[in-house]
Amino acid sequence: MDDTPTNEDNRLAGRAKRYAKVGGGVGGIAAKMAGARLFGRDIDDAAVASELRDALGGMKGPIMKVAQMLATIPEALPEEYALELSQLQANAPAMGWPFVKRRMASELGRTWQKKFGSFEREAAAAASLGQVHRATTPDGEPVACKLQYPDMQSAVEADLTQLEVVFAIQRRVNGVIDTRQMAKEIGARLREELDYELEARHIALYQHMLAKDDTIRVPGVVSDLSTQRLLTMTWLDGKPLLDFREAPLEDRNQIAAAMFRAWWHPFSHFGVIHGDPHLGNYTVRDDHGINLLDYGCIRKFPPTFVAGVVELYRGLQTDDRDRVVAAYESWGFEKLNNELVDVLNIWASFIYGPLLDDRVRTIADGVSAGKYGREEATKVHAALKKHGPVTPPREFVFMDRAAIGLGGVFLHLAAELNFHDLFNAEIDAFDLDVLVKRQAKQFKTHGLTLEA
Repeated sequence: MDDTPTNEDNRLAGRAKRYAKVGGGVGGIAAKMAGARLFGRDIDDAAVASELRDALGGMKGPIMKVAQMLATIPEALPEEYALELSQLQANAPAMGWPFVKRRMASELGRTWQKKFGSFEREAAAAASLGQVHRATTPDGEPVACKLQYPDMQSAVEADLTQLEVVFAIQRRVNGVIDTRQMAKEIGARLREELDYELEARHIALYQHMLAKDDTIRVPGVVSDLSTQRLLTMTWLDGKPLLDFREAPLEDRNQIAAAMFRAWWHPFSHFGVIHGDPHLGNYTVRDDHGINLLDYGCIRKFPPTFVAGVVELYRGLQTDDRDRVVAAYESWGFEKLNNELVDVLNIWASFIYGPLLDDRVRTIADGVSAGKYGREEATKVHAALKKHGPVTPPREFVFMDRAAIGLGGVFLHLAAELNFHDLFNAEIDAFDLDVLVKRQAKQFKTHGLTLEA
């Protein structure tokens, strides 16, 4: 069949076509900027940012997902670019029924429809890399079938090449942060999102990590109806998170507290985070518990990185500068001087601020979700112009992205919580040796590995 995984892998013709399609718009902007610099003309950041959004706005597939990732990493792009890219729409038009039949046949065989009790022709949701259909198993269990679009591996590799062009634009505008590690990290996560067998193992890990928390529900995987490019999961009923913005404060706080535990418990106890803050990846149950729906973007950290997060918190809590510096160095920051430490502390104080403040509060009073973290990122950029540049360790890309996304959820809900108490409940019993053993055991059990 045309759509078998063997034929999908790295099709040269498909990748060349993708290069031309994506590179035409993005490359033209890069060339215009290079010409402006060559002849000493000023670059209108706002105008270029708008052009970049327009160039990407008609694209589908991985490049759209990359753009959305960049918009949610405050230190990745200047504010003008991030705000423009944040306007890109996440949802893509769903592929039609003839396409679905061909793709399902390529994954489960010609008689695939007999393996379901029912299968809805219209997609329940469509995104950058695939679409989801509601179905039932032969015994009537509701399931969600996540079906990957064809040729995605070729598209990802082509679009990641263009990612370097986007970062080249960033470096021409403001080169105080070395973005090479960001590009590597985004590439690694995006390639992982194509592997639904890996996502199934991530789901199994999350079922274990959150098994004792009744406020968080993780779907199950229907293994005999899943492949590397088709993931069939139990259907979890729930309402969109944004439907609860006008709910009573008690209900909003309950939802937000569950979100906090769903993120910080796996990180502090297993070194794992759910790295995609998109609001569509969560739904709310009738009891105000939450469903976690997508496990394609999962980041697994070395235990020493987790220990550094705890150590930095303790250092800031006790105003112990030596402890703070040691935490930064444990993450891989190099050649730190007093000025660079002060710059890093601007960002650390923003991330840790609500966790250090022992009172009931909102996550960031008076700040909109779209601008959350931007003011601090601007301060960091300005300071680095004097004292940088700096190369952030690649682990920070999705750590920051997920933390900002989580904060955005709290802002949307206008939740009022004691984040200090919630955080300390997760880290009070932290023990590096215990984490090392626990992580090694569970990663082995679920067939997972750390980054090289």
